[in-house]
Amino acid sequence: MQQNTYLLIASCILGLVAAMHLVRVIRGQPLTIGSWKMPFGASLLWILVVTFPAQAQAPNESTVIYLVRHAEKVDDSRDPPLSELGLERALLLAQMLRDADLTHLHSTDLERTRDTANPIALQTGLEVQIYNPQHLTEFAGLLRSIPGRHLVVGHSNTTPQLVRLLGGKSSEIADDEYDRLYVLTIKPKGGATTVLVRFGTPRAE
Repeated sequence: MQQNTYLLIASCILGLVAAMHLVRVIRGQPLTIGSWKMPFGASLLWILVVTFPAQAQAPNESTVIYLVRHAEKVDDSRDPPLSELGLERALLLAQMLRDADLTHLHSTDLERTRDTANPIALQTGLEVQIYNPQHLTEFAGLLRSIPGRHLVVGHSNTTPQLVRLLGGKSSEIADDEYDRLYVLTIKPKGGATTVLVRFGTPRAE
């Protein structure tokens, strides 16, 4: 009972935040994330994407999973770090998800994926849990079994595959494409919905 009360309070707070953002958008004041200003349509979409799953999760215990490819890397070596542009994108992702109330962070055990998740780990205090991209079917089953709000950082070949394994929809990601953020909601009684959000620069420079 006490947990449900807390969830209801959190849902109301998120609803209030969404309303405040909506007033800004209606007044013609775009949402600002870092130095990037969202256009009108994107602002409305982001309000829906971040706040509505959180409110739906409280009574229904839906599982919400954010899936993203790692940010830009410095080169094509086996385990490169993020480039300057990649670090900027990782910080942008952290700012975008700061009100998402994440409960779990997941990354493959490579520097570029860990570095993409690190700003959010520092922001939330959550530990980054390592998963094996060679066992995506088992990992998808694990995600479905743990209610909450997950961020999964993966790769251009694993992220679309994982989205589909979770019941969502995804096309393939191009080698120079780093701006996709999938918001996948798994309903308690089965079925999943997918929203694709674009963030930051659309292509690596």
